[in-house]
Amino acid sequence: MQGPVGALYVDDGGKGGVPVVFVHASAGNTGHWAAQLAHLRRRQRAIALDLRGHGRSALSWDGRYSVEALAEDVEAVVRGLGLTRYVLVGHSLGGAVCVAQAAAHPGAVAGLFLLDPASDGRDMPPEQAQGLMAALASDDWAQVVEQFWSPMLADSRPEVRARIVADLRRTPREAVRGPLGALLTFDPVAALKRYRGPRLSVVTRFNDAPGSYHRLVADLPSRPMEGVGHWVQLDAPEAVNAALDAFLAQLGGASSTTE
Repeated sequence: MQGPVGALYVDDGGKGGVPVVFVHASAGNTGHWAAQLAHLRRRQRAIALDLRGHGRSALSWDGRYSVEALAEDVEAVVRGLGLTRYVLVGHSLGGAVCVAQAAAHPGAVAGLFLLDPASDGRDMPPEQAQGLMAALASDDWAQVVEQFWSPMLADSRPEVRARIVADLRRTPREAVRGPLGALLTFDPVAALKRYRGPRLSVVTRFNDAPGSYHRLVADLPSRPMEGVGHWVQLDAPEAVNAALDAFLAQLGGASSTTE
């Protein structure tokens, strides 16, 4: 599918119910949602996309990788598929992207399910932020990200850790550096205040900090998930499926009308 700055890969299947749109993390891809797509498609439509520069989607020709620009990829997909009402599911960076999309199009979003979403990066000290961005511009950028992610993978199974590192190394540097830098300036609080629909943040022990969305926005419901790494849907697919089922059941008569 043609996106704002290049071709976007979309995995679309299933029918019935309100469509559910999945957005992956930094250096992720649609494959990270395989268990959730298969689960939901037994009864309703489920869609996943590769953000610009990730998976099988094209790099941004104009170099734009802000959170809001990535949300334009989501908007291009939902418009291209004719969806007027849908649920958003976002993991990590994808959580921030879904928050931005929900804020920009609150009337179209039937629900917002955040899976260990990225924390608010604006509180990072300027010198630390500058050092991070300089490191991500170096030839050793992948090792820098691996080190940064290592604690978040500590509770993951070996095959999950290997998969995440392999996906990182397959992702172009600019597609990793740009969005990670964008998280340092993105305002999730203002965006979450603009979307007042059903929402839930599922968080691991790595995401229970002052900068976590559920700590910054008092009325954002949250629930913990124990004994898993940051890539929850790969570590505990059945638990994520159950949490998603419960959230979708609360939406009641959310419409799946298409244009």
